Amino acid sequence: MTEKPTPLQEAERLNWIDAARGLAILGIFMVNMPAFNAPFFLYGGEDQYWTSASSQLVQSIIDIFFQASFYTLFSLMFGFGLYIMKERLSLKNINYRLIIFRRLIVLIGFGLVHAFFIWHGDILLSYGVLGLVMLAFFNVSPKGLLVWAFSMLAVLVVPFSLGLYAVRNHLGGLYNQEETQAAFQNYGDGSLIDIWQQNFNDWTYANNAGTIPFLALSLIPMFLIGTYIAKKRWLHEPAEHVSSIKRWCVITGLLFILFKAGPYVIGNPEWFQLLQDNVGGSASAVFYLLSITLAFRTDAGRKWLQPLTWVGRMSLSNYIFQSFVSFFLFYSVGLGLYGQVSPLTSVLLVVFVFSLQAVISKAWLKKFRYGPLEWLWRSLTYGKKQPLKRSVHQAS
Repeated sequence: MTEKPTPLQEAERLNWIDAARGLAILGIFMVNMPAFNAPFFLYGGEDQYWTSASSQLVQSIIDIFFQASFYTLFSLMFGFGLYIMKERLSLKNINYRLIIFRRLIVLIGFGLVHAFFIWHGDILLSYGVLGLVMLAFFNVSPKGLLVWAFSMLAVLVVPFSLGLYAVRNHLGGLYNQEETQAAFQNYGDGSLIDIWQQNFNDWTYANNAGTIPFLALSLIPMFLIGTYIAKKRWLHEPAEHVSSIKRWCVITGLLFILFKAGPYVIGNPEWFQLLQDNVGGSASAVFYLLSITLAFRTDAGRKWLQPLTWVGRMSLSNYIFQSFVSFFLFYSVGLGLYGQVSPLTSVLLVVFVFSLQAVISKAWLKKFRYGPLEWLWRSLTYGKKQPLKRSVHQAS
């Protein structure tokens, strides 16, 4: 007899995984808010615009500890979650390919709305489309997953880094003044239609035919590593795998320091950026995940990291909420602060909004099983309205 597919129940949750998702949401917000505030991430020019010592320091800290570290962590957790879903459905003799395909199609729908009406830097659309590739990898052995992941990263990083090094003396910082001025005009002073047109222009600039292979070879390896970790059950049974977790925590921590902070010792050369983001960023993502898993083995760690679990359990809703907040803060149809918020002020805003999200998420989860978008995603995935409100017994 084939059971009906159902989403993960609360008793089955692993809190350190939710905490890792919550940390990823914080890290992504730390990078996304400055990109919402000004066009420099796409078109360059931040060094000419943010010239104070404090701004330069804050940007360096974000580059080392946040840039390319948390969308990779979220990617890792995405691959992990897809495989867990596949595993649960297979145990119930359910066609997991159909359910996961439907789940990814719904995610693509979320991504389309988010990418074209709210935030050109959306990641959901990329996850939904590239996640379809994972249907071909679920039955690959753990060793095979790592071979594929490292091979993809090598194909991306090695030849292009060597090429950039060869022409290192001819590289100059990107600065597209015309596009920068258009972004300031449309986001800072334009109508809603102007904002949407600029947003579409920015999305197509960032997602052209030349950048898509780079995106795929950055995200898919992290999906595969997440699947590898799920198959090895490191996060399911950390007590039984603590030696492996500690060993890889040290290895990835050293790679994190070497490739993310190391470039600053030699002047942070432009030719090194692919290595910094794809090797250092990938290593830092694994390091953050394993560090949280180890921290949850201590009473103090569980206490301090608990707020991250509330945010992580509503990661989709909180991710979209951050975009709405940034849209309102920076664009002309809201407060119109585009280009006026310094890097330091941006960090303070992120901390404030994220803290508010933790409080709201905790309160929401006392009354409801899922975040609002998580509930909608589950209902559309399983083709049935899922129960949202908690029973009196669960709420207490």
